[in-house]
Amino acid sequence: MLEHLTQLQMVMLDIIKRASLIFDEIVVAVAKSKEKRPLFSIENRVKMVNKSILDIKNVRVIEFSSLLVDLANRLDINIVVRGLRGVNDFEYELHMGYANSSLKKELETVYLMSNLNNSFISSSLVRSLLQFKGEISHLVPKEILEDIRENYVYTT
Repeated sequence: MLEHLTQLQMVMLDIIKRASLIFDEIVVAVAKSKEKRPLFSIENRVKMVNKSILDIKNVRVIEFSSLLVDLANRLDINIVVRGLRGVNDFEYELHMGYANSSLKKELETVYLMSNLNNSFISSSLVRSLLQFKGEISHLVPKEILEDIRENYVYTT
């Protein structure tokens, strides 16, 4: 199982926890994605995910900078779990799932809906609140809240 991740919020932690109950092993793959403009370095993001999942024993975290399909081949993984918050996510993820399966026929994508309480959370929301020193403690795992506050460069 593989979860492609650029930034950790409560919604993604919920998906990871729920997927860990379904699959024997979870690989959380943290992308070096520049397109999504991550707030933190890849090293910091991996560290923050590790801090947030300490209590989940069947999860390991890696970083990657290749196509997801290439990583799945390298790790001999045939299932990708993706979290969905709503209709917009579904359309995007559906196309990504089709593209991935066109590159690797054995690759299945499993979609898990986010918890309703977390469905509004996005990295752009967290980024907007941080920009104005807004409250984010209900949006990100408590284990990494101080890391985020200490490492975010405030521009206001």
